[in-house]
Amino acid sequence: MTGRKSQEDLMKALIATKKSSFIAVTGRRRVGKTYIIDEVYKKQFCLRITGIQDAETQIQINNFTQKIAENLDFPIITALNNWQEVFELLKVYLKSLPKNRKHVIFIDELPWIATKRSGFVQLLAHLWNDYLSKEKHFVLVVCGSSTSWIAKKIVNDRGGFHNRLDLVIQLKPFTLKETKEFLESKNIRLTNQAIAELYMVTGGIPYYLEQVKKGESVNQTIARLCFDDNGLLKNEYDNLYKALFDHPENHEAIVATLAAAHNGLTRKQIISISKVKEGGPYTRAIDDLITSGFVEEVVPYGKSKRGSLYRLLDEYSIFYHKFIAKNKKKGKTIWTSLHQSQQYKIWTGYAFENICQRHMAEIKNALGISGIYTEHYSFSSKADETTEKGFQIDLIIDRKDDSINLCECKFYNAEFKMTKEYASKLRTRKQEFIESTKTKKTVFNTLITNYGAARNEHFLDVIDVHLSVDDLMK
Repeated sequence: MTGRKSQEDLMKALIATKKSSFIAVTGRRRVGKTYIIDEVYKKQFCLRITGIQDAETQIQINNFTQKIAENLDFPIITALNNWQEVFELLKVYLKSLPKNRKHVIFIDELPWIATKRSGFVQLLAHLWNDYLSKEKHFVLVVCGSSTSWIAKKIVNDRGGFHNRLDLVIQLKPFTLKETKEFLESKNIRLTNQAIAELYMVTGGIPYYLEQVKKGESVNQTIARLCFDDNGLLKNEYDNLYKALFDHPENHEAIVATLAAAHNGLTRKQIISISKVKEGGPYTRAIDDLITSGFVEEVVPYGKSKRGSLYRLLDEYSIFYHKFIAKNKKKGKTIWTSLHQSQQYKIWTGYAFENICQRHMAEIKNALGISGIYTEHYSFSSKADETTEKGFQIDLIIDRKDDSINLCECKFYNAEFKMTKEYASKLRTRKQEFIESTKTKKTVFNTLITNYGAARNEHFLDVIDVHLSVDDLMK
């Protein structure tokens, strides 16, 4: 499986253990959670059940009961009235299974099944503690797109599930390298530049990448998926947050607010613009978004946590608000016009910076500092008596080897050519950063581009390190 080898190995290892195991798999919608579980454990399933979105408790009970009945070879069974009865039937079934091999119980979309005040979570914990964990031949796997729910109710639970998990896997989107490998596994071969452009829209989500067709250009793919009447990504946003969170209105309001803020916003700014109520409603929503990987909290260089900025990381959500939401009724040909617009050029700069933020491990590897502890920040300096105009730095890598990389991320439709004026700007900015922060570390001007850069005299004068998309795919 592309990009999932380490997770696959961890999951397979539990089949060979001489005890029962409990696994939680999380990750955002469409990231491939169900796929990896099905692929790894398809030969060991004794029960595979999927929750029904927005269904009331009795419907969930009926669905669960019938799945047990099918495995018991009793396709029709009298409807049960509560989860207690369901778990009693489940235990009867599990006790009938042979003990000479592992049996996997897979509960998919657990948050949908465990409706409020249903008692499902407590009964599942009791089943694990009272029976499954005392046997040696079971693997219990729970899964859900609501990462925050799984984290609160299962992973960090202080009740029946406390310290019970043997393995927690949070599946993340593919990296650029994994995206390339995935497409090549489908016999789709694109340039690294084209893959970066596709990534800026799909964010490396496997299900979205499944929709890419051989022989299409990236522009054709984006037009079809995002603007065609039947395009998957045209209406995907309508279900994205609803499938993850209860009462997603606050989550969507925060996401829409952050989608318009390239450099991030403070807590106070988000509340003011989004109109989400301060206190519990805001705190719960922003915590959910951070835990689920949609939003990143960044502490600017030299600031305390109280000065944190929040940035939207999800590429698709950003693209949706920038282009799809306003152009849903204009058909797929609208992308030809949008692709030539100034708005597109501005967006590509931000989206490419976002890619760099997501690929810190690859950047460190390309810099030859994989083994050195680092922290990354943004930096913003307001105009004052020493800095006439103020300046912004896309990405700062603060290294424990007494060095700092000031990273400039540039997305161009051709090889980047450093001008005398731009070189002067970078030279001045580096000096102003040193003076402003009073750092004693060695500071390197670092340029990251998509197409590469011409080594002219201005480039050689100010750039200490240059990386390209090719380096991020190694």
